[in-house]
Amino acid sequence: MSTGSTRDTTGTASVPEVPGVDLLAALLDGMDAALCALDATGAVTHWNREAERILGWSAREAVGRHGFDGWAARSADAEEVLARLMCAMSAPGRQVHEFALLRKDGGRVLVRAQTTGVRGADGRPAGVYCAFGETHVQIDLERSLALGEGLLADAAWGVVLVDADLRPAVLNGHAARAFGAPRAALLGRPLGDLVGQGVDELESALLHVLASGSAPEPADVWVTLRGPHGERRRCWRCGFVRLASPFAEADDPVPLGAGWLFQDVTDARRATQDADRLTLRFARLHRACAAAAECEDPLRAAGALLDAVLTGYADHVLVDRATPDGRLVRILASPSGAGAPGPVAPVASGGIPTRYPAAHPALRVVAHPAPARAEAPGVAAPDTSASGAPRWAADHRWPADTMRALCLPLRAGGRTLGVLTFLRSGFRPPFCREDTAYAETVAAQVAARLAVPAAEQP
Repeated sequence: MSTGSTRDTTGTASVPEVPGVDLLAALLDGMDAALCALDATGAVTHWNREAERILGWSAREAVGRHGFDGWAARSADAEEVLARLMCAMSAPGRQVHEFALLRKDGGRVLVRAQTTGVRGADGRPAGVYCAFGETHVQIDLERSLALGEGLLADAAWGVVLVDADLRPAVLNGHAARAFGAPRAALLGRPLGDLVGQGVDELESALLHVLASGSAPEPADVWVTLRGPHGERRRCWRCGFVRLASPFAEADDPVPLGAGWLFQDVTDARRATQDADRLTLRFARLHRACAAAAECEDPLRAAGALLDAVLTGYADHVLVDRATPDGRLVRILASPSGAGAPGPVAPVASGGIPTRYPAAHPALRVVAHPAPARAEAPGVAAPDTSASGAPRWAADHRWPADTMRALCLPLRAGGRTLGVLTFLRSGFRPPFCREDTAYAETVAAQVAARLAVPAAEQP
């Protein structure tokens, strides 16, 4: 049989002919595992390059020897090692063994071997082949596999394997629950279909890992998840790692994609934000009270206090004083002009009551001293527009951009002195419970400054 290429009568080149022996040798030498084969008498018939790398014995030195005594195993161990290997001829399936072999330099190495019997053309046992590797390498591989399976099964973190096109290829149950969809429905879809706000940060991190291989530090990423029940805002603590093929050249790894691990830390981050916001607000209130204490006029002291508190909390603030007949007269307002933001300043109302409609929340607060919240119809949180909002604000005698209001009673000396109203536009979120608690503290400070003898009131 010729080893060169042949050409048929049509002139088309045929596949090169490779002798069966040469092909088998090439296959054995190209294996990642060390491999040796023994015939029915226990003589070594095959020995590949990986076996030579691990033990140092070349194929020329190994093939033809009977067993391992005197060269690849200690004399005290050689008989037992050979017996354990040869028992695979009569045992069904694959056998796994661990034993110590000798290197050519005299060192010992613990190997894990998988042996299988070989039968001849007549069906009778003809020998065994043995694939083996260093035990610690096998254990490392098994640990890696076990770790991968554990992460993709029962891990308490979301794990997503993303391909080179940034599409989820594999993800665990925790990640599927975080996205709010079955795993099968998430595979192969662009991240932009699953994540709204925050997808740019995720894709940038994944592209960086795929390109450079260096994973950035774990980072908090706020994402908006898209689902059948609307959008959800979550904060994920994310880490990334590049996945490279173990069969690639060391200096030119082939990226298989990237691993993305994340944990939902929304509650913790919101708690931290709330604590920071509360600390900032009360620090500002403390400074505002100190500044108000320097004002001789109680009305201007209340205005200075509200002016400092308003920043970062609301867009407008109004103070209405209660008259003996239960009506309300505007005494402080921000903005002082029509619609434009400005400092909190006294209002020259001339004692004329504000024309609030009967169901106005400020009037309800006077009748039943408790905070009252109101929103324009059709407002989503947060939103910047709502149909009918300007008309709603005008009906309530508030600035045109108002979409949310919080009215609080000004109580001092067991009586209601008036109403404090904070107003927000659609660019701000609704008033929450923490906002109301803070506003009640501010209202108590304002009421204390307005609670002066009637003769001294402006």
